Amino acid sequence: MSKTIRIGSRTSKLAVVQAEIVAATLKAQFPDYNFEIVTKTTLGDNMQNKALYAFGGKSLWTSELEELLVSTGPGSIDMIVHSLKDVPTNLPDEFKIGAVLDRADPRDVLVVRSDLAYKSLSELPPDSVIGTSSVRRTAQLRRRYPQFQFKVVRGNINTRLAKLEDPEQGYTCLILAAAGLLRIDLGDKITQYLSSPDVLYAVGQGALGVEIKKDDEFTQTLLDKVRDMPTTLVCTAERSLMRTLEGGCSVPLGVESTISPDGVLTIETCVISVDGAEAAMSKLSRTVKTEDEAATMGKDLAQGLLSQGAGTILEKINYDKLSQN
Repeated sequence: MSKTIRIGSRTSKLAVVQAEIVAATLKAQFPDYNFEIVTKTTLGDNMQNKALYAFGGKSLWTSELEELLVSTGPGSIDMIVHSLKDVPTNLPDEFKIGAVLDRADPRDVLVVRSDLAYKSLSELPPDSVIGTSSVRRTAQLRRRYPQFQFKVVRGNINTRLAKLEDPEQGYTCLILAAAGLLRIDLGDKITQYLSSPDVLYAVGQGALGVEIKKDDEFTQTLLDKVRDMPTTLVCTAERSLMRTLEGGCSVPLGVESTISPDGVLTIETCVISVDGAEAAMSKLSRTVKTEDEAATMGKDLAQGLLSQGAGTILEKINYDKLSQN
């Protein structure tokens, strides 16, 4: 009888598709095993009426699934597939990221309402209403395009797209992650791919992280066959950068990272105040061969941001967040 590996996922279409990607990748390496997907709604899925930055950390997306991971009952699971950008940089002691798979396009994208002809941010008229629930995106765009207005939009991708097309909602466009649209075959909705200097993307964006129990050597052995090492090094550096800055709080940190075939990792990064007026920016290139070297690079990048005033910007953002609760 073949062994069944149970893969935990949130219930959204995108989350399930991402779990299916991991299942198919593992199946290709281990054809004699069965890979079953188990879905569960998380707190983050249920909180649809408030911007995410008004809540606590990223455990919004992870804690309910982690309960299944430690369970020994019939509903237990062996691993959880996450969008890595949703995973806290400090996991509970009993868990770890067992693997990071090959990264999809990490960039943010512009999606303009279908009845409008604009093809880029630079073409949008003044007072255009941009839908996003991300402080990171809002801050960067306010700095570059102070003439725009911003309005929170929540829900899964299809819900957000429906809100965009509803005239009563008043959105001109949305800013979304390219990877999510591409993974559920909605790439035709993309109007423009965004990059520096307009918008740097989120730490871990586009990458899939697989969370497991720290002492689960068997599952780790499976995941060792599917991890992508260049992506692992890049995301280790990005997450180390964020971990150094955040101190338990969510950080509106933008990054843009590349790694060459010979291991030269280059990361550009920014922290910008919500009104766009203040900015801290840093860029570093370094050869990294190991996860420890990548983590050290992330810490050094964080120190570069702090030397540019990132600490003061983050203190103000987190004070404003607390005052909204």
